[in-house]
Amino acid sequence: MKQLKLFLTVVGLVLCFTAGAQSQDAMRLNEYLVVNTDDFQDDFGQQNAWIELFNSSYGTVDIAGCFLSDDPANLKKYAIPGGDLQTKIKPRQHVLFWADNQPYRGTFHVSFDLANAKEIIFTKGDGKTIIDRIPVRHDLGENVAFGRVEDGIGSIDGSGEGWTVLDRTSPSTNNSLIDKAAKPDRMKEIDPYGWILALTAMSVVFLALIILYFIFKSIGNANIKAGKKRSAAASGTDVTESSYGEVPGEVYAAIATAMHLYQEDDENHDEESFVVTLHHTDRTYSPWSSKIYTLRQTPAVNKRR
Repeated sequence: MKQLKLFLTVVGLVLCFTAGAQSQDAMRLNEYLVVNTDDFQDDFGQQNAWIELFNSSYGTVDIAGCFLSDDPANLKKYAIPGGDLQTKIKPRQHVLFWADNQPYRGTFHVSFDLANAKEIIFTKGDGKTIIDRIPVRHDLGENVAFGRVEDGIGSIDGSGEGWTVLDRTSPSTNNSLIDKAAKPDRMKEIDPYGWILALTAMSVVFLALIILYFIFKSIGNANIKAGKKRSAAASGTDVTESSYGEVPGEVYAAIATAMHLYQEDDENHDEESFVVTLHHTDRTYSPWSSKIYTLRQTPAVNKRR
């Protein structure tokens, strides 16, 4: 049972760590706007530069503890606070940060602006691992955004494929209409022959069977040990766990002796032929008429003279 608990604990920790690492890696810098004169307004009614992040995975991601910066020498320039439910980004959803250099205004107001920034850097909670970075362009003009053609798709440095000057700004929404397709259609496009779905289903089934095997095996061993303990307690013997399943030496000695006697031809020992002989015996009287078998004796008469 202890081995099973240890195994399940290790598996759980590995899965949690792997899931957490993949979730943070799934976040992408998706779009930004440097000069905002007639575009989206923040919760204070002001128009400032903004940065959009996108969760490219199909699981909720908590970005609390991660960092945003415009300085490669200081990756921890703005730490995303914890304790805010809005930092948990749902699958395939966006979150907007205001680059207004006014972090005291709330979780989504960072401590730098984009007017003089050369790039935007998004870093993991360790403050060292860069998840995504985008060079900042200052030649776009007013209310012109730069971002990914399709949400979450493209290079992670903003200089390769998948990036473009957008025809319209799209803060907190899709850069294109690709995500408006039905889920079955997207799945068919990703996995046209169904191999990914089949392998995933088989992996889940086999993993469940392996876990059940260990569970039932541990339960069986625990029940066997408990039964042996109860038997030992009932017989008054002190049977330790290390002696379970051992056969006493006297049993081996008796078996060896019996086999030796069986192999010795001249050894005197009982032979049984399994033949029963009945001998007839004649009696001179019938036991049923004998006085000793009568139910009662004839009373004696005492005659007085």
